[in-house]
Amino acid sequence: MSNSEPAKPANAQAKFLTGNLFRHVTVMSLTASIGLMAVFIVDFVDMIFISMLGKAELAAAVGYAGAILFFTSSFGIGMSIAAGALVARALGQGDEDMARRRATTSLFYGVLFGSVFAATVWIFVPTLAGWMGAKGDVLPLTVSYLRIIVPSLPLLLVGMVGGAILRAHGDAKRAMFATILGGVVNAVLDPILIFGLDLELTGAALASVAARIAIASYALIPIYKHYGGLQKPTSEEFALDFRAIYTLAVPAVLTQLSTPIGQAYVTRAMAEYGEDAVAGMAVVSRMVPIAFGVIFALSGAIGPIIGQNYGAQLHDRVQRAFKDGLLFIAGYVLIVALILFALRGPVLALFRADGVTADIILLFCGPLALLWFFNGVIFVANASFNNLGHPFYSTMVNWGRNTLGTIPFVIFGSMLYGAEGVLIGQAIGGVVFAAIALVLVARVMRDIRAEKPVAPEAFRSQSRWMSLFSFRR
Repeated sequence: MSNSEPAKPANAQAKFLTGNLFRHVTVMSLTASIGLMAVFIVDFVDMIFISMLGKAELAAAVGYAGAILFFTSSFGIGMSIAAGALVARALGQGDEDMARRRATTSLFYGVLFGSVFAATVWIFVPTLAGWMGAKGDVLPLTVSYLRIIVPSLPLLLVGMVGGAILRAHGDAKRAMFATILGGVVNAVLDPILIFGLDLELTGAALASVAARIAIASYALIPIYKHYGGLQKPTSEEFALDFRAIYTLAVPAVLTQLSTPIGQAYVTRAMAEYGEDAVAGMAVVSRMVPIAFGVIFALSGAIGPIIGQNYGAQLHDRVQRAFKDGLLFIAGYVLIVALILFALRGPVLALFRADGVTADIILLFCGPLALLWFFNGVIFVANASFNNLGHPFYSTMVNWGRNTLGTIPFVIFGSMLYGAEGVLIGQAIGGVVFAAIALVLVARVMRDIRAEKPVAPEAFRSQSRWMSLFSFRR
């Protein structure tokens, strides 16, 4: 099978089985990124508002809280990966009833387990913030901020899983609208609550909760209006889908949780250099999603493209989609790095940054931006693993990247270059594990050509998981 267009699929909703793959990758990524950007820009504006208050401890609290919120949202990302992969694969197989049923069970299990996870995190927020390095006046500010936002995690899960279902249908545009709505709500409420009602961090937290309510409320509407809604499963189907969701969601959640854990170590390492260093990293953490939101979106956008073609056993198109994803990343990162370098002066002025805070921002707007190509490689590789029935490869790569690829590199980097070395070490570790991910992708691409079609009711059995740790053919 070549990259030329195959016969028209029986399932008209499987949009990615035909057409130019680079165009699919580009359109899905850019469309999905607009919605992400709406949320990320509001987070960026939050940081600007907090900086305008002129209190370093508030900016530091947002920095510590951001790492923990990343931890909680990673749970939602893992569940949405499972939902999107299962729905896309069902569509590729031409089974729309299964796609609707799995959309339903994914939402149910996502909210159920997300509620338990949120409650656990809420209880241990003070401990988690302390582990991050928050102390003194910053610790109670971090705790109060988080205890307002964390209970809204189930709402965020509805929005994330709903968006993943829409992207599985190739409808990144409507998924985008839900997040844009959340961004608008947040943007409107931020100045009112932070400044108008003088609620400062509490106002920023309440605005974020309101945004999550808006996203959850809107995310399900297009599913009902355009894709047949949700299909109530029988008790047997709930149990059957639990196995399929569990097989993908557990490694996907573990994969996503590794990133905030690695980031938590980086935050703690940066805390050794004082609140100004943490504030600088907090600014960078808000700039990253805006600058590289398209790369974040690509990891979710390319999954349905690969999933549908894998479901239809179009292996050449699967491989070509991965390569086109890498080409897209290379071009995008180069353009963004040049823009950041040109705007480094205005960015410093915007945040009134000086000293170590300015040094960290300038580092990001220089060489570190170029190294984001390797993070993009890992994102696309993980999306491929999840949609090709090898989710534990994603787990292995991400945990390796956020432990062996972070801790020793950060230690060595900070010894050489201080606060800046923390971020330099983290970036170099990403280069190493991007290379490992490419090796594993090559192996998976070879394997899928030789394997039998995967049973429609599950990607792999539990026993198959453990065999992934063996590198023998």
